[in-house]
Amino acid sequence: MESFWCELHRDSSVPLYEQLYTYIKSEITEGRLPYGTKLPSKRKMAEFLKVSQNTIETAYEQLQAEGYVEVKARKGYFVQASDELEYIPRHTKEEIKTLPSKEQYQYNFHPSQIDPREFPFDRWRKHARNVVAPENHHLLLLGDTLGEMELREEIRHYLYHSRGVKCHPDQIVVGAGVEVLLQQLVLLLGSDKIYGIEDPGYHMMLKIIQHYPNEAIPISVDAEGVQVEQLQDLNVDIVYTTPSHHFPYGSVLSINRRHKLLTWAEENTERYIIEDDYDSEFRYSGKTIPSLHSMDRTEKVIYLGTFSKSLMPSIRISYMVLPNNLLDIFKQKFAHYHSTVSRIDQVILASFMKSGDFEKHLNRMRKIYRKKLEKVLSLLKTYEESIQLIGEHSGLHIVLKINNDHTENELIDLSAKANMKVYPLSNYSLKKGVQDAPQFLLGFAHIPEHELERAINQLLKAWHFK
Repeated sequence: MESFWCELHRDSSVPLYEQLYTYIKSEITEGRLPYGTKLPSKRKMAEFLKVSQNTIETAYEQLQAEGYVEVKARKGYFVQASDELEYIPRHTKEEIKTLPSKEQYQYNFHPSQIDPREFPFDRWRKHARNVVAPENHHLLLLGDTLGEMELREEIRHYLYHSRGVKCHPDQIVVGAGVEVLLQQLVLLLGSDKIYGIEDPGYHMMLKIIQHYPNEAIPISVDAEGVQVEQLQDLNVDIVYTTPSHHFPYGSVLSINRRHKLLTWAEENTERYIIEDDYDSEFRYSGKTIPSLHSMDRTEKVIYLGTFSKSLMPSIRISYMVLPNNLLDIFKQKFAHYHSTVSRIDQVILASFMKSGDFEKHLNRMRKIYRKKLEKVLSLLKTYEESIQLIGEHSGLHIVLKINNDHTENELIDLSAKANMKVYPLSNYSLKKGVQDAPQFLLGFAHIPEHELERAINQLLKAWHFK
């Protein structure tokens, strides 16, 4: 041990050597300095604590005299075994409370998981190697609050060509996950704003709002998306919606309701729409659904996107496109904030996108997930009289409506007994009403294609389908 920290009070009436002696003794008796530990040399300890060597020597000699340490010739001072010191009071060590480990299941049908086995590690490694180089030493310093310009430029280019979003790179804010950006938005828009949230919907938005004084009001969803007409009777300022692929039902906000929603926002200067473009990259049939932002004429839409599904969740890179008037307020309120995402990771991703590797990866994953979805649908087709499928045209999950006389809790328990984890729709709903039949989100993306048949059959068997 080279040295250790000890707070010495130089204005105290207690001599410095006695303070040091008391501290080391307590460390030994409490077990934090175990038997056999070598104490720092008198010289190094004196230099570290900025005291004389005589102070250190006097403290060590007192510890030696009382049997707490022993001196070994030409080696130094070592802690004695506390069991040999009968007069040391025994202390019961506090048990360290550990968080319970996550339950492991043979099959976990989580709706948000991706297939990590298909990630292009070789291509990513190449871009990382090029970025982590001596000539990029500037990346070790703090960067732009909004995020790296080269990444924001690539995001702008991608959004324009894939989602019809027209914006300037300076309107894009990069953040470590949608959750972080949503928290920034809530702070940006103010504590007096009332949020309308799709019900059922992305429960994280509700959890974030519950940490603030803001109120959240559920808005019902049907086959045409969020029921915009409800807004006329509600005192809502901000609407959070997933118009291109509703979570969890997968419905698309109809063109009629899109116009109504934008008109509603235009009627009041304080109103905004948060468009979370959830799973928009993975649509398997029909034309690509244009973003709500692409129809916005008066800068009322705040656009949210992420690379969690299209690339990997652990990269923690998401982004939002702010209207210009909110961007000015953002720069004022968050001027002292630094970007929450590593600069190196941002530049690696920018290089990955600029090279075309990101688009190639997306196209490949669409094919892989489409094949998996088709496999799941073919396996469930036999049970179409008792299992209704919802949202089977896009995304990484589908919703199952079960009609076999079992309750939601019974189906959850049956799944767990068969070593499987399922996710009821009620987990994502604000209004806890009684459903006419249990509904579950079935994530399929992360399960290998060759295991899908066994996984689905095992689930159906557990739910007493023959």
